[in-house]
Amino acid sequence: MSEQSTDLRETVRRRYAAAAVKVTEGGTACCGPEPVEVDENFGSTLYAADERDALPAAAVAASLGCGNPTAVAELREGERVLDLGSGGGIDVLLSARRVGPTGKAYGLDMTEEMLALALANATKAGATNVEFLKGTIEAIPLPANTIDVVISNCVINLSTDKSAVFAETFRVLRPGGRLGVSDIVADDTLTAEHRAERGDHVGCIAGALSFAEYRAGLEAAGFTDIEIAPTHAVADGMHSAIVHAAKPTYASGAARF
Repeated sequence: MSEQSTDLRETVRRRYAAAAVKVTEGGTACCGPEPVEVDENFGSTLYAADERDALPAAAVAASLGCGNPTAVAELREGERVLDLGSGGGIDVLLSARRVGPTGKAYGLDMTEEMLALALANATKAGATNVEFLKGTIEAIPLPANTIDVVISNCVINLSTDKSAVFAETFRVLRPGGRLGVSDIVADDTLTAEHRAERGDHVGCIAGALSFAEYRAGLEAAGFTDIEIAPTHAVADGMHSAIVHAAKPTYASGAARF
């Protein structure tokens, strides 16, 4: 990893650590340069009221995402789900409810403070089918071919090595497994410089791939049935999007959502 990439990762880690501490102290967090405010494009307002009401307040307050991946991943009873960049645990806890006691929801995060907050939230929620792992989304600490569905909420755009994220996601998914994530995606007409003008890397903007780059990255990793659908604008030419893809089965092609 280059020195610049290492610096960016550390910047992201510090920002999310600060957000976790703020929530633990009774505040709220957001996807932006400072963990103090939430607008309609990010955070818990993107979840239904009944989902928010069923979770610990700290899990809701720590929501930093740009969408609601659990609403589109079509989680099923008994499935094993992995949330990349699980933060305070909101999507892990919602996933655990959807897959039920015979399923399991994993959360992966690199920030000690967020992991501590997520574990506390899981205890408050009484969730017994969850497990939180420390690590990076570029090197997922799980065996190959063990996960049914990978979700993520506005985190992949923060990675400085997205090809590694796509490759690792493909590796841990079982044949026929599914990807269903929310992420920030840029119009194909925007250069990297244009994206940087619209927001910083930690603010979930500068690191975003274009629609074409995102599709190409998933295809290079081996994914099929790729769909990238914008849901709402977060900046000029920048969109929150739902991304679907599948890992092909060995016998009959790709599983579909």
